[in-house]
Amino acid sequence: MPLFDRPLIVAVAVAYLLATLAIGAWATRRTRTPRDFWVAGEGMGVLVAGLVTMAAAFSGFVFLGGPGLTYRMGLTSLFINLSIGFTSGLLGWSVAQRLRLLAEVREVYTIPDAVFCRYGSRVTSGTAAVAILLGTVGYLGTQLLALGRLLEAVLGLRELFGAQSLLVGVSIGLAVLLFYSVGGGMKAGVATDILQGSLMILAACAVFGVALHAGGGLGTIVASIAGSERFGRAFLEPFGRTPVLTALSFYFVFGIGVLGQPHMLHKFFMVRDPRRLRWLPLTLGGSQILCLLLWFGIGIAVPALVAQGKMAPLENPDDAAPLFLLQFTPEIITGLALAGILAAIMSTADSFMNIGSAVLVRDLPRAFGCRVKNELLWGRLATVGVTLAATLLAAQYNDLIALLGTFSFGTLGAALAPALAVGLHWKKVPAAVATASIATGTVLNLGLEFLNRQTFFPALPKPPLPPGALPTAVSLAASFAVLLLGTVLFGKEERVAEDVAAVMEV
Repeated sequence: MPLFDRPLIVAVAVAYLLATLAIGAWATRRTRTPRDFWVAGEGMGVLVAGLVTMAAAFSGFVFLGGPGLTYRMGLTSLFINLSIGFTSGLLGWSVAQRLRLLAEVREVYTIPDAVFCRYGSRVTSGTAAVAILLGTVGYLGTQLLALGRLLEAVLGLRELFGAQSLLVGVSIGLAVLLFYSVGGGMKAGVATDILQGSLMILAACAVFGVALHAGGGLGTIVASIAGSERFGRAFLEPFGRTPVLTALSFYFVFGIGVLGQPHMLHKFFMVRDPRRLRWLPLTLGGSQILCLLLWFGIGIAVPALVAQGKMAPLENPDDAAPLFLLQFTPEIITGLALAGILAAIMSTADSFMNIGSAVLVRDLPRAFGCRVKNELLWGRLATVGVTLAATLLAAQYNDLIALLGTFSFGTLGAALAPALAVGLHWKKVPAAVATASIATGTVLNLGLEFLNRQTFFPALPKPPLPPGALPTAVSLAASFAVLLLGTVLFGKEERVAEDVAAVMEV
């Protein structure tokens, strides 16, 4: 789309970016302590908590990567979303309340802080911090890659900058992100998440309706896809275009791995009344379901439009959402949707920027028995460092946004889900076993991903995984196995501090 050919769309995108800058300036003036920067207080109600948790969880992975993944592999990609019906309940009833109560009895700003409270081991909390840092760089890279692709399409950067257009798009988004995240920290993040979560829901509902209309209705969409040589009936079948193990791996990783996602878990520290968290499944799950309408709508409409000859086949599946919005939706809805997608990307990105800086300035130094002077200043500087590292990863990762997001989500889930979800309920889990579980999930996921993708040593064999099995699913299963078997073999009733034990018995 040439720049300014559809000025309303560009105006909405620019207005959204300016609004986030204004929020960043407001939050910067109110961020005076490390607690302000990393936690932003404890004043959220459960409705806001559900909204900001959804905004942090749903990102460019969902709004751009999701439709692209569906275009490539068909409805099998929706196995990622099938777990939404119970994941919010898992979060609310297994870890959310306990994490919030830990923050009530101890100084807990981060997930490694909570790990240290539970296990009393700096080795365990330090291992968790390393896992979070690695997953953070990967997930933040996902957001920057999605941000660059979106701005590249919306602002017509390909015509202006050619091969460098993606880099220019990433740079524009990066400048806005750094401004409000470096200055305002989590105060800016929560404030923007409220705006961004609302935009995401409005955009998803509006685009879903337009997508069904553009494809001629659900019946016509299904018939067009089924009768197409390019897609065919296999596109519509649950296991039609991918191995069964791939679909089941998606379901397992995103259904259980959600219990180890720090950008979501971190929000629970800020809830005003822990008792209200029993309503979290309703507010979080409801908002997630509404947002996923965009993935499903564009995911089935674009293949149908290609099959009907109304849209050219995609060279890059990640272009599915931007091209559909630019070609088939009214300008006002396109502007709203693009603002919603920008919101999805930036809400997750600012959460990970904040979490990554906390790892570098707070969690890792404390694991070694040190404390950084002036944590607020160094936290702001560390935000820049983490973001630049993620930018380099995004530039080197030549694949779909959703696949980078799956790897990063899987790293965090495999590392943290067992130690948190099981460890916060079972006092027999020893610190050494929790450390081994975290290390197993992290190292195995990184190792399998490297072996699958590396091209430096052609003679090196691929990992001997069953056909279709995702490395992230294998890593998560191995991490659970280490924790459960290790506890059965070596566990005993651990001496948990009295205040932490009281939290675990709630």
